[in-house]
Amino acid sequence: MDLFLHVRVVLGILVGFSLARLVGTAPQLAQQERKRVYWVHLVWCLFMFLYVIGFWWWEFQLATLPRWTFPLYVFLTVYGVLVYFLCALLSPSDLSQYEGYKEYFFSRRKWFFGAMAVMFVADLYDTYLKGLEHFHALGLTYQLRTGLILLLSLLAIKVRNERFHAAFAVFALLSEIFYYLRLFFTVA
Repeated sequence: MDLFLHVRVVLGILVGFSLARLVGTAPQLAQQERKRVYWVHLVWCLFMFLYVIGFWWWEFQLATLPRWTFPLYVFLTVYGVLVYFLCALLSPSDLSQYEGYKEYFFSRRKWFFGAMAVMFVADLYDTYLKGLEHFHALGLTYQLRTGLILLLSLLAIKVRNERFHAAFAVFALLSEIFYYLRLFFTVA
């Protein structure tokens, strides 16, 4: 039996849950018309949407791993749960305590950016698992992008400045789009 197929099913479920939470945010915005929309929150939703799609795409390369272990399976499952957790934080089921998404976002920023930092550390390890050749093939762009987003996530835990958060969200989204355009047209 191919263990990767088994792992892929679990990851597929987590990706499905993640996308469902994010996609469910759109009608929620329309249903809660009295709650103010916050564009920075929407940028992070779009960032996570792209990240989830990229996560699923790149996990395909795990099919080349010669040996599967239970700790590796647990790591990938936890990584997938972490991705879902970030999507769930961006998609609150109840905003009754908040004026809008801006207040909600800032009230959860420590959780969101703490989880984001952990997710990018997991991403580094996940990339390393696919082999040093793969890691080096991604180039300096991957390493700089990952390191910078990790650092900015740690700063965002402490910083409440709206301009900082706006700039970080736009930078993260643009870097994700650039990353996709540069690397995602084939599975290499």
